Amino acid sequence: MADPVADSLLEWRKHFPALESCVHLISHSLGCVPAKAKDDLGEFIELWSTKSITAWSDWLPEVNHAAARIEKILSAPAGTVIMHQNVSTVMAVLASCFDYTGGRNKIVYEALQFPTVSYVWQAEERRGAKCQLVPSKDGIRIDVDAMCDAIDETTLAVPMSHVIFSSAYIQDAKKICSKARSVGAHVILDCYQSVGTLPLDVVDLGVSFACGGSVKYLCGGPGAAWLYVRPDLTGQFAPRVTGWFGNEAPFAFTMPEQSYADNVWRYMGGTPAIAALYQSRAGQSIIAEIGVRKIRDKSLVMTDQVIQWVDELGMTLNSPRLAHERGGSVVFDFVGAADVCRELNRRKFFCDHRPGVGIRIAPHFYTKAEEIDLFFAELKKIRSGAGR
Repeated sequence: MADPVADSLLEWRKHFPALESCVHLISHSLGCVPAKAKDDLGEFIELWSTKSITAWSDWLPEVNHAAARIEKILSAPAGTVIMHQNVSTVMAVLASCFDYTGGRNKIVYEALQFPTVSYVWQAEERRGAKCQLVPSKDGIRIDVDAMCDAIDETTLAVPMSHVIFSSAYIQDAKKICSKARSVGAHVILDCYQSVGTLPLDVVDLGVSFACGGSVKYLCGGPGAAWLYVRPDLTGQFAPRVTGWFGNEAPFAFTMPEQSYADNVWRYMGGTPAIAALYQSRAGQSIIAEIGVRKIRDKSLVMTDQVIQWVDELGMTLNSPRLAHERGGSVVFDFVGAADVCRELNRRKFFCDHRPGVGIRIAPHFYTKAEEIDLFFAELKKIRSGAGR
């Protein structure tokens, strides 16, 4: 019997005509493009074409408009989000806020962290930081007690993933945040694999900072990343990684030192990537209108269906089986998975492969149940050598 929650969200499929020519199960990596994104980008070009330099009077407010859309999805207070280009930049800005020369210089994060985040914090060891990676016993999960035990009075920051990219394991961010705050450390929650597919309330979680982007479940494409700063921390830090849009009066062109803005813009760097903000508008708006709770409910139905297929075909499941531990994607492996993934993509059954864990797929709110069946039917054909 069809699931009523899953079926009710298929009405949004009409906003994604690209879905009619493929099976798109790659939203954990690149969300499907909404048709309106082309119109929104056209608006950006039209402003550029007709208003030239005066287009900035329209473009700059879009930074705050995009931030407000993200705030709605995060259940964050107004004025707590600033837009950026990518999470690497966000992490570099935050890392530059801290002094590592004293006794509080430990950085704690999971050994399954996304590499770009690790690169940023490892580089801070040049300035005195000491990174401690919490290992995984099974390559899927990070023990929450091990994370908490690693956080002590010498810990400065905990740049952790909300959902592990390689396994879709949901970390207990609230418990980790509670431990961090009890010893005066800051949790920086990377929500890239959760925003748009898991309900988020950054205030309830108690994070100091949160970040993410619009490439994946928000269906916004690259270039529209974001940073949330807890309101009481806004004026506490002065990032070394900065730029003229972090200034209290950018167009006053004051020199030589930075005079930081007294709001979340102080965490901004140079000229914002305006086109990406127009491009991401449609996806963010659709997600907010649907509501992530409904998306999560459907996701659990769809990922359960995927796991049934993985079990039926005797493949290795590298994601949590339990619903409350599992994010929006499912990861599975078998001999030759990388080659099968390449062929699936060639045939427009879109997925991806990560070394050591296998193929990752992620149904989203616009996915039809039969598309999952089609995907695994095609996978079976490729593995058997049929249909080449």
